[in-house]
Amino acid sequence: MIPAKYKTLLFAFVLVIYQLPQKIVAQNYEHLANNLHKQIQKHFYLPRGVYYREFADSVAPQHKVSYLWSLCALWQADNEMEKLLPRGNLLRKDFSVIEKYNDNAAPAPGFDSYPGEFKKEDRYYDDNQWIGLTAMDAYKRTNQQFYLNVGEKIYRFMMTGFDTVSGGGLYWKEGDKSTKNTCSNGPGIILALQLYQATKKQTYLDTALMLYGWVNKHLEAPTGLYYDNLKITSNTVAKYQFSYNTGTMLQSNVYLYECTRQQKYLNEANRIADASLNYFYAKGMFRDDYWFNAVLLRAYQQLLKYNPDKRYILAFKNCVDNALHNDVNANGLMGKTKSLNLVAQGGMLEILARFAWMQKMHYF
Repeated sequence: MIPAKYKTLLFAFVLVIYQLPQKIVAQNYEHLANNLHKQIQKHFYLPRGVYYREFADSVAPQHKVSYLWSLCALWQADNEMEKLLPRGNLLRKDFSVIEKYNDNAAPAPGFDSYPGEFKKEDRYYDDNQWIGLTAMDAYKRTNQQFYLNVGEKIYRFMMTGFDTVSGGGLYWKEGDKSTKNTCSNGPGIILALQLYQATKKQTYLDTALMLYGWVNKHLEAPTGLYYDNLKITSNTVAKYQFSYNTGTMLQSNVYLYECTRQQKYLNEANRIADASLNYFYAKGMFRDDYWFNAVLLRAYQQLLKYNPDKRYILAFKNCVDNALHNDVNANGLMGKTKSLNLVAQGGMLEILARFAWMQKMHYF
C-alpha cells in the first residue's frame, strides 16, 4: 500500500509530466517548403495558358483554370517564400496570372473570382482583400510602390461593399446583400491598418475602427472566437467558427496595438489567442482547412513580437507535423486520401515558409 501523502505526490508528478509540451519534432521546414513549392509548380502551373489549375488531377473539368481564391493562397505563400529566397521573383510571376482576373467594371476596378476570358463570375470582397493583404506585406518588405498601388486599389473596391444596413459592415459578395461576413470585414480591417501604417492617412484608421466595432458587436462569440456571418434579412447569425475568421480578428488587434499603442488591443489579442488555442489546436490536429489555419498563424507570428509565449506556435507546430506525417501523397502534395485544391496547397506552403522563417530566427 502506498501512503496517502505519497499518492498525492505521485499524482502531482504525473500531472506535471502530462502538462509538459510534447516533444518537438526536428523538421527542416525550409527544405519542406522548397519541395512543396516545386511540386505545386510541377502539378498546378499551366505554362501554355499562363494560369494555374484548381486541382492537380483536374477533377473539376468544368473549370479550366483555378479560382482567384487559389491564387490568393499561392500569392501570400510566395511572399513568405521570397523572404527565404529574396531573389526568387515569385510575386511578379504570380501577379501576371492574377492580372488576368482583373475587371474594371463600375463602381470600381477589382478582381473577378474567375477569369473573364473563360466565364464571367462574381467579385468577392474577401478574395480581393486577400490580394490586398499580400500586396501590403510585400510593400512593407520591398518598399516598391507597385504593391502599395495594388493595396490602394483593393481598398477602393472593398469600400463599394459598405453600407449602413445593420449598422455598417462589408458584404461578402458584390451584388449580393444577403450576408455580411467576418471573412470580408476582418481582412478589411487589416488592409485599412496596413495602409494607415504605410501612408498615415487618418481615413484608413477610421475605417478600421468602424469595421472593428461592427464585427465585435455582431459576430463575436461568447467563447472569444468569431461567428461566420450575419444574415441581413433575418438578422440572424451563422454560428460556424473557422480558424481564419479568428485569425483576422486576432491580427486586427495586434495591428491596432501597433497603430495606437493602446494596451486594450494587445490584451484582446492575447485573450483571442488563448481562446483559439483551446478550440483549434488542443487535440494536435487541424480542425479545418490548411489555408484557414495559415491565416491564424499569421496572427500568432505577429503576436510573438509583443508576447513571447511560444505555446500558440508550438501547439500549431504539433498540428503541422501531424499533417506532414499523415497527409502527404505520393506526388509530395498535401492530400493523401483525397485530392486537395490549390488553396490547400498554398495554405500549407505558407505555413511551412513561415515555420522555416521562425526556425531561422530560433523561435523553436
